[in-house]
Amino acid sequence: MRIRIEGSNLPGRNCAADGTFPGYDNIHVGIQRRNQPNDVLDLYAGDSPVAVWTFDAAVVAAPFRPDIRGPFIQGAPGQRFIYLSWGTVDSESTFVMFRRAKLVLADIGAEIIAAAAQSGGLTARLGLADARGHPACARIKPPAVEWSAR
Repeated sequence: MRIRIEGSNLPGRNCAADGTFPGYDNIHVGIQRRNQPNDVLDLYAGDSPVAVWTFDAAVVAAPFRPDIRGPFIQGAPGQRFIYLSWGTVDSESTFVMFRRAKLVLADIGAEIIAAAAQSGGLTARLGLADARGHPACARIKPPAVEWSAR
């Protein structure tokens, strides 16, 4: 199955500090490889108009619901998720993660997973800035993320 994540409303390349956010410059976002915080798929600058990632995953039968596995899928069976990793990029193009957003696969309806397994495609659409204009972080739940089969 191909997973496609479509992000819009990015926070900008630079975000100033405030009471709960230390502020960062040259912000980028990518999909984190399993258990490797600084290895990310397709970095997008924080001021990009959109960010789109596409990667392969496998859908495997499991006792309670299908299990989705792959190099960009985190967590144990029944607790799978995808990390959107935010970080800075220095002059040598080194990415250093400072915050992550979590897309929990258990938040996807069983009917959407079944349709996606049959069609071969699953899509997530979400905004990438929080209410204060900072990089979105923590668990992003529907309706803030919209999952669909394609």
